[in-house]
Amino acid sequence: MSQIGKPPCDAAVIALGAPAAEPCPQASKPWVLVAAIIGSSMAFVDGTVVNVALPAIQRELDADAFQAQWVVESYALFLAALLLVGGAMGDRFGRRRIFALGVGLFAGASVACALAASVQQLIAARAVQGIGGALLVPGSLALISANFGEKERGKAIGTWSGFSGITAAVGPVIGGFLVDHYSWIWAFLVNVPLALVVLAITAKHVPESRGGNAAAPLDWLGALLATLSLGGVVYAFIEAPSQGWGAGAVLAALAIGMGAGIGFVWAQLRVRAPMLPLSLFRSGNFSGANLLTLLLYAALGGGLYFFPLNLIQVQGYTATAAGAALLPFILILFALSRWAGQLVDKVGARLPLVLGPAIAGAGFALFAVPGTSANYWTGFFPAVVVLGLGMAITIAPLTTTVMNAVGTEAAGVASGVNNAVSRVAAVLAIAVFGLLMAWAFGARLDEGLRTLAAPQQVVDFMAGQRARLAEAALPPGIEGAAAEALREQIRAAYVAGFRWIMLASAGLALLSALSAWLAIGRGQGK
Repeated sequence: MSQIGKPPCDAAVIALGAPAAEPCPQASKPWVLVAAIIGSSMAFVDGTVVNVALPAIQRELDADAFQAQWVVESYALFLAALLLVGGAMGDRFGRRRIFALGVGLFAGASVACALAASVQQLIAARAVQGIGGALLVPGSLALISANFGEKERGKAIGTWSGFSGITAAVGPVIGGFLVDHYSWIWAFLVNVPLALVVLAITAKHVPESRGGNAAAPLDWLGALLATLSLGGVVYAFIEAPSQGWGAGAVLAALAIGMGAGIGFVWAQLRVRAPMLPLSLFRSGNFSGANLLTLLLYAALGGGLYFFPLNLIQVQGYTATAAGAALLPFILILFALSRWAGQLVDKVGARLPLVLGPAIAGAGFALFAVPGTSANYWTGFFPAVVVLGLGMAITIAPLTTTVMNAVGTEAAGVASGVNNAVSRVAAVLAIAVFGLLMAWAFGARLDEGLRTLAAPQQVVDFMAGQRARLAEAALPPGIEGAAAEALREQIRAAYVAGFRWIMLASAGLALLSALSAWLAIGRGQGK
């Protein structure tokens, strides 16, 4: 296979598809890390930047709420559905090649997003962005795993994690500035110069590497079934809150996803060179780390989805202030990730992967304390700090454990599995937590209306507003003190639901700590 540029490492080793223990010179390793950080940051930042640009996009392209949702979800759907395939392709066809292809595709789709003349064109271009992201995200970690030896890998992954977190925090700020002072199209075009830098570094400094089964053909049946399985389940959970679980499209997508998942396992047990060797899950570290990821990232993605809504709709924060509320979390990740990445080498994987999620669980529980008129510094700041400390202790050791459990031969597919698990966990949790919020909000609002001795017409009107949660409108003719009392009951109802969600997130985090205690570092480590 042709390669981009001239690899600085041993061509004989690369041709055999078996990476060496020290696969590239020391001078090239910082460049590999820089390419991985910038490349993956493009995909991470894009999701948050688009959220900032969405009101302007909806206004200028005359999009309705459903279309605006799919500007975001089309990217998330294709990214989640294809992460496993992207990781496997890197192992088979070359990690540098697939990573560079993903960066180029992502940049091209970003240009298409900026040039979109209608919301339908933008949704299609966002889907292509998701495909590019699915190639480059697992590729970035696979490059680190292939080019850093096991003793250096934790520190490298910690650096990658810290800088990726900072870019994810800075992204919305830059995106908001570009939207406010120029146009939403620049939120997409900013990806182009970053992609050119990554491609230049990759061509000149990043060596090629492949997995141990690089000579075998790609398992196309497995790739198709994995895509249908992840895509079907994710689509169903995205659409269920708006269409309802009984909708034909939701049930069909769920059936396709579950059926394809069963078919995928069946196929992987029978093909000669499976895309995802199920033998990987015999490793307690690999299976335990992915179970931890499922539980902890369900808590993180599901819980933090409702946090800015609480700040804006209940506490009265501006969008800018709400965006800045999690900056301490990001700064703690950045400050501690490099140190945390070395913990696996010093104390093993088990201790940080038990301690970190347990601390994160305490952080989630602290989010359940503030009421409807909370001061940030005494109400939310302690929770943000404790959660940030717990996640900082967890993230780099977790990623290192996943990659060390399989070695460099299956680095791409291992990264794809772990990224897919984290993405799917967040989508599923948001849908499930949405149901929990609706139940708790409705129960608390009914109690509040009884406390106010509200007339039946007010009760009937508010019943039609429940789906809007904290944005519920007041009945016509309600003014003054009566209006404020009713608004307070609406805010209290949202906080009641928020508390349930945060306690559920705390429970998931503690379960993830328990899974690490039971599975990590026991029996076969690799």
